[in-house]
Amino acid sequence: MNFYRRVGSATTGRLFGIAKNLLAIPNWAASVSATVRASTAFSPCLRAVPFTPIFGQRTALEISARSGDCSSKISESNVPKSPGKKLREAASAGTLQVPGAFNALAARLIERSGFSATYLSGAAFSAGVFALPDIGLFTLTELVSHTRCITAAVDIPLIVDADTGFGEALNLERTVRELENAGAGAIQLEDQIMPKRCGHLSGKTLVSCEEMCAKIRAAASVRQDRDLVILARTDARGVHDMDDAVSRARAYVEAGADWIFPEALQSLDEFASFSESVDAPLVANMTEFGKSPLLHFHDLSEMKYAAVLYPVTLLRLAMKQAQHGLEVIKATGSQESLLDAMQSRQELYDLLDYSGFEERDRAHFQASQTSD
Repeated sequence: MNFYRRVGSATTGRLFGIAKNLLAIPNWAASVSATVRASTAFSPCLRAVPFTPIFGQRTALEISARSGDCSSKISESNVPKSPGKKLREAASAGTLQVPGAFNALAARLIERSGFSATYLSGAAFSAGVFALPDIGLFTLTELVSHTRCITAAVDIPLIVDADTGFGEALNLERTVRELENAGAGAIQLEDQIMPKRCGHLSGKTLVSCEEMCAKIRAAASVRQDRDLVILARTDARGVHDMDDAVSRARAYVEAGADWIFPEALQSLDEFASFSESVDAPLVANMTEFGKSPLLHFHDLSEMKYAAVLYPVTLLRLAMKQAQHGLEVIKATGSQESLLDAMQSRQELYDLLDYSGFEERDRAHFQASQTSD
């Protein structure tokens, strides 16, 4: 069902603000009628035009004005789920396998392959987009833009790696607002000091537990959607020890983190011990060539991990195949022997929904001819 705004002498921004705020308060459907009737921002003689608001989808809130009276028609069951809600519900059904998407097309492939969530890794973003190492060199604006590209291409929720959050507690407020507005289902924050390093390298340093807790409180307090997942990552295992990692994780949960990401655990026993010690949904990082063993999904599911990340797997596969292809072309003068290893033109078009664009283009053209 469409969400309508009234266009006229009323200030339209007030209507947008009311609708947006309704989704962030308990029992909003029950209270919306009184909220709308109490407002003087609506005119009884205005026409309705469609508006596409929060989460990039149409909501089920329809506001109508009749004879000077404002009434509301709400169908809560038709309200689209927020990205955070989708992520939480998917995890509640069982441990998630979450491949990393280095661009929007990869995210589309992940979705079409049947996965319920995807991940934007800071390492993959730095390397794949800028050819830069994972030491915190991209900006918030760049990350938000890339996040928006991915969330526009898929319906599955996206977990976004925001590194250290681009500053202190007040900076975190803006980081969370921007990434939430870009469609993130979860925002990952880590407890390293800038300049940060890849979690599986040595030489990392950490902020104090108190400072990280302040940042988590800021992130949790400013989110508009209560279902947006604040994912706190601790690198304490690689810097200090398991005891500090567990202690920090517990403090981060107390500060408002929804999920915990223990980075660079070094054995199956450590993954199991951490799961037993921290009462929160946990995320396991199964990145290749790092300090953690590549555990089987079944084992991590048995330990009740909420999600298993494969953050840079697709980028590594794509780059290795691209390297091989370039070597063949240079050596043989032709790519013909590589055709069977390629995504075909039709497979790419299917992934892009090319036929859908053509159909809409024809429909628009036909409608134009009819109106003439």
